[in-house]
Parts: sequence; C-alpha cells; structure tokens
Amino acid sequence: MSVSVEQRLQRHLEAIYGNDDCPPDLKKWADLLLNAARLRSEQQAPEPHRNLWSEADIGVISYGDSIIDDAESPLRTLHGFLSRELGSAVSWVHVLPFHPWTSDDGFSVLDYSSVNEALGSWADITQLGIDYRLMADLVLNHCSSRSAWFENFRQGVDPGSDYFFVPDEEFDTSQVVRPRTSPLLNPVLTERGEQSVWCTFSPDQVDFNFANPAVVVEFASIIRALLDAGVRVFRMDAVAFLWKKSGTTCINLPQTHELIRLFRLLIESAQPDAIVITETNVPNRENLSYFGNANEAHGIYNFSLPPLLVHALVTGNGRHLSTWMMSMPPAQDGTFYFNFIASHDGIGLRPVEGLLAQEEVDLLLATMERFGGRVSWREAAGEAAKPYEINIALFDALQGTIDGPDAWGLQRFLCAHAIMLGLEGIPAFYIHSLLGTHNDIERLEHTSQNRSINRHQWPLQRLMSVLEDSSSSHHQVFQALKKLITLRKQQPAFHPNATQFTLHLGDALFGFWRQSLDRRQSLFCIHNVSSIEQRLPLSSLNLLVNQHWRELITDQPIEESLSEWCLEPYQTLWITNL
Repeated sequence: MSVSVEQRLQRHLEAIYGNDDCPPDLKKWADLLLNAARLRSEQQAPEPHRNLWSEADIGVISYGDSIIDDAESPLRTLHGFLSRELGSAVSWVHVLPFHPWTSDDGFSVLDYSSVNEALGSWADITQLGIDYRLMADLVLNHCSSRSAWFENFRQGVDPGSDYFFVPDEEFDTSQVVRPRTSPLLNPVLTERGEQSVWCTFSPDQVDFNFANPAVVVEFASIIRALLDAGVRVFRMDAVAFLWKKSGTTCINLPQTHELIRLFRLLIESAQPDAIVITETNVPNRENLSYFGNANEAHGIYNFSLPPLLVHALVTGNGRHLSTWMMSMPPAQDGTFYFNFIASHDGIGLRPVEGLLAQEEVDLLLATMERFGGRVSWREAAGEAAKPYEINIALFDALQGTIDGPDAWGLQRFLCAHAIMLGLEGIPAFYIHSLLGTHNDIERLEHTSQNRSINRHQWPLQRLMSVLEDSSSSHHQVFQALKKLITLRKQQPAFHPNATQFTLHLGDALFGFWRQSLDRRQSLFCIHNVSSIEQRLPLSSLNLLVNQHWRELITDQPIEESLSEWCLEPYQTLWITNL
C-alpha cells in the first residue's frame, strides 16, 4: 500500500521530535511543510534506486565571479564562457553560494530570498538552469550574524526569535567535534540579556536550532524558491553539524540523518528529477553513512579521494589509494559518488584518518607547504589543535614530488584528472583546475584567509589570452582535459554505477577495471603514478583473445603479439574492447 507524502512527513517528524518531552503537533507541522513546499497531501514521492545520470554527466564547480568582465554581470560572464569554451562537454554546473553574504565567500548568508547584486539576478540563475543541470548550495547549518533573522533573535521578535541554538548552562560541550579553532559559543546582547549562541564555524556564522520545527519549515520555503529558479541539484552544505545534543560530538547524529531524509522527500516530491548531495568532510566511514539505504543523499562528496590521490602522486606510491578503493562499497542504483580532486575549500585531512599514518600526513603537509600551500587547523575534543585541510591550487600541489619540484608537473596533473574521470561516480572539475590556475598569493595576503589561495578571479580578456596561447600551461591543461572529457563521455563503462574492480599491478601502477551496465564494454584504466618509467605486462590484464582491444587516448590498437606496454611517467592508458 502506497504511503502519501503527508504520512511520510509525519513519520520523519516523529523520528526527529517524538522523543522530546513536549513533541509538536505532527499533523500541524506536516501541513506547514506541505504548504511551504507547495505539495499536495496525497502526493506520492518517486521510488528510490532510479539512476538520473549517465557516463555523459560531467560537472564544473565555480564561484559566480570566478571569471569577470566589466561589460556584464559575473553570472552572465561565467555562463557565456562555459557555453563558448566547453559547450556540451559539461552537463552540471555548481554555482557556489550566490546569495548576499557577509563572510566566508558566500557561506555566511544574509538573505536566502535574493541573489547577490554583485553577481547578477535570479534571471541569470534561471538561464544557467536552462542550459545545464544547475547545482546550488543549501546552506543549512548556519546563517550570517547580520541577517534579518538574527537581528530578530536579538530583538526577541519573529521570525527568528527562536531560530538559533543557545545551549543551556547544563549543556556538556566537552565532546564536540569541530572544523575550526574559533570559540564555539559567542556571547551576544539581546533583549533577554546576554546569550551565548552556537557557532560551529565562526562568530559570523550562527547555527540554526533545528530542534525548532519552524526552522525546517523556513528551509522548505527556501527549497521551493530554488526549485522555481531552476536548481535541480542541492548541495547540503555542512549538513553533518545540524543537530546538537549534550555530551555528544554534535556531528552525524541520528536526527541529522532523519532531517536529510525529510528534506529529500520534499525536494523529490516537488521535482522528481532533483538530486540531493551531502557535503560531509568527515572520516570515510562516517561519510558513507549519508547514503542511508538509498533514502538520504543521492550522492556524497568522495572526500577521501583528493588527499589519497595527491599523496599517491607526490610519493609515487598508490598502495593506500588502492587499499581504500578496495574497501569502498559500490554505490547502489539510485546513488553515486561525487568525485572531485580540487575545490573552493582545500584538501581535507579528516577523510584520511585511519587511511594514512600520521608520519605520512606530516610528509604530505611538508610537501604542500614547500609548494606554497597553507594548512588550516581544527579543534579536537580534549586535544591540541589538529590539521584540518591543505589550502593550495591543485596545479601547484602537483608540481613535484616529496623530493621537490620537477619537470613532470603537467603530466602529473593530467594523470590525477584521468584517474578521477575513470572512477565509479560523477566527476566534477573545480574551474581553477580546468584552467590550470596557480596559487593566488596576492589574494591570500589581501584577505589573510588560507582558502583564498585557490579562489582566484580571472578577468575574462586575460583568461582568453592565456587559453589561446599554445605555449601557456593554461592552454595545455584546458585542451588536454577537454580531450579526456570527450573520450570519457563516449564510454558506457564509465557510467557512474558501472562495475569497478581494483587491479593489483604494484605500487607504482594504479589500475582498475570498469564494465558497462550491459556488460558489453570492458575498460582497463592504468596509471603510472610515479616519475619512473613502468612496464605493464599485458598478461596481467587478461585481455580476451577473441576481442579487439585498443588504447583510447592514443587511439592505438593492441596487437596480439604485444606482450607489454611501457608507461612513461604519469601516463594513463584506457584499454577497451569497443
């Protein structure tokens, strides 16, 4: 017997709030949520296990003003650049926070109902959503301390008077896990006297109180507005921290997972082809939990990939990368890994807890600092501060090895992206990786924020000049990556849910095998992750003799008489039977 959206909402609300001493009127709150999302009570949610993606899906991640031109709004400039220079090569575009904001380059939202005038308008957002599957941030955990809601909190008026989390005097914070070293509690003056508000990330980013169902209703309205504007992929930012409970870590709590299920229900009931992705920069096992049973996130950020891949390429040893790959469960139908190797933030280190030894992490940190990178820190419960992420442009991160810079930087960089493109999941390029952007030391010094090192702004004319200059590394990167993307999109074996097995080829050769969903295409992906030439005995791949094999990137047939392939440093082979 089918269950209506209203009934499912009531179940989620009961799971979240039903154990409280004074549970809310579940029917009342379910009705409010339905109204906010403009849903009918008898409406049915789509069934799980639907794959809304294919091997042709490639993403780009960009700030709205990563490319600027005085003649038009930055969102139009970005849209124009993507259309002209990439066209249909990419299908998803993630525009990082585009609302008005006060700090953290957009992640401290002032007003969820408007677009930052410095970027453009809702019409610009909607136009992007017509040409691409548009991904946007749902900044759930917190908003700006200068927002109207927080000002109402100070004044004790609605809406907002009870939207923010203020722990009572008995609340035990000794076990709280955070990604920052700033004070957790920030005292503010209100009409009710001084109150200490919870700030997971910074004093300007005040955490919402999701124990109040009215906050959930507000976000249901925000979701509806984003859907109306053309957003089809929701990135749930910092979602792991939503729920607070005394004496716990206040991260990954059961109520948080239930809230994600509730928001997903609202999103896909309103828009059946919409997708939810969780951004949870946490250890690998915790990250995997956000799939639920194919009823939470459709996709999860594959956070362990960037640090493990960079470690493999700067050490010339892919052992840890292979070990991790073998431990990763296949994403069941209706779910996928969101693969990235660079982002607007940094290379997270929590996701390699238990995967790299501390001395290996220390060596990676020292190498990245040698290449101009910075290290950001977090507060650990009852311990000294620990490194949280490495801030560096990926092109500079891969300019050398643990022995220092060398002449293989471009090849190493392309190898990293070839690995990402081949893996199970949907690949997404941070725009500065597509463009081969270097560390922005000037921006870093101007803001004194480590993350600014990889948040460069390109004047359009300057960008086009370097992309048209065949001698520039930017041109070489852009053209080579576009070629790899084009090849990738044509291979059924690269479907995000196609079979994947890790190959055992030694520490310097990282390899895996993909098979298309219809089992017609086999594709062997082999990568030399070292600066030393490596020999691959083709017998180790078990290429069936009754099929014709070829290497895709060089478009070279594999002759039956060929016994081995010599891979140059950082060379990639894509060997297919089709």
